[in-house]
Amino acid sequence: MEPRPQPQNNSRSYLLAALFILAALNLLLLYFYYQEKQENKTKDATIAAKTEEVLIAKTKLDSISAQLDSKIAEIQRLGGNVDSLMKVKTQLEKDKRELKNVGSFDNKKYDQKIRNYQAILAQKDQEIARLKEENGVLAQQNEALAEENSGLKAERQSLSDSVMSVTTKNQELAEKVSIAAALRAEAVTVNSVNARGKENDGGTYKAKKTDKIHVSVLLAPNGLAKKDEKVVYIRVMDPSGAVISDMATGSGEFTYNGQGMVYTAMQRFNFDNSRQRIDFFYGRGGQRFNPGKYNIEVYSEGFRIGEGEFTIK
Repeated sequence: MEPRPQPQNNSRSYLLAALFILAALNLLLLYFYYQEKQENKTKDATIAAKTEEVLIAKTKLDSISAQLDSKIAEIQRLGGNVDSLMKVKTQLEKDKRELKNVGSFDNKKYDQKIRNYQAILAQKDQEIARLKEENGVLAQQNEALAEENSGLKAERQSLSDSVMSVTTKNQELAEKVSIAAALRAEAVTVNSVNARGKENDGGTYKAKKTDKIHVSVLLAPNGLAKKDEKVVYIRVMDPSGAVISDMATGSGEFTYNGQGMVYTAMQRFNFDNSRQRIDFFYGRGGQRFNPGKYNIEVYSEGFRIGEGEFTIK
């Protein structure tokens, strides 16, 4: 009687089934990994967008605050009542303080607040115009005296023109001295730092091995620069051109060429003209740096003093 081959066939079937199940599990794990990666990218973009909205709202409220102070001073000078404006100023300062809580920020709510403040400023422009008209009566009464002093005014104008000319020349000289005395970054280098604190150089780094970046700014010597406390700001731009920032970890805003700009990190130091090196260590709270080319800009005392770059793959 011949032996039956059925047990061997069953073993082969079990083996094939096991291999199929393992392959299916691997595919499932790959799917979950891809989903998690996409969710992290979405969260990064959402956080960056919300931070940018907060900074924009802060800039607008700061501008309104400055205009409000100007209106208060003007109305007081014209003899008007500023009690209502002082209440508005108190509420405005409260709204600015609440901006520090990024998590509860509501862009639509603050847009409405900003529109309300702008409407109040427009109303106060009308009040200032009315007060000026009322004060115009006094101006007419003094017109005769002003005409009698026209000769003296002409002399004063001539003197004023001379003073203005000297002042302009002094300002031009001061600007040239300021430019010459500005700091300059001789080199801006970026190293990657892994989770164990080990640094790698070269300019191109792997995302999974980059927990932080170490930005090193080497300052060139400058005998014209004043030896005192200075501030250096760095802006790290991701591959899309957006500034990486987080107000919770020290990011904020500074003024450059009369406009507000968001910075990634800042550092104060005492300049001693000794070819100093200013080091920044910046991490994203456990979030990985997305692949691509990153640009770095360095600013100090109203000047852009250097730049650098690195690549994440």
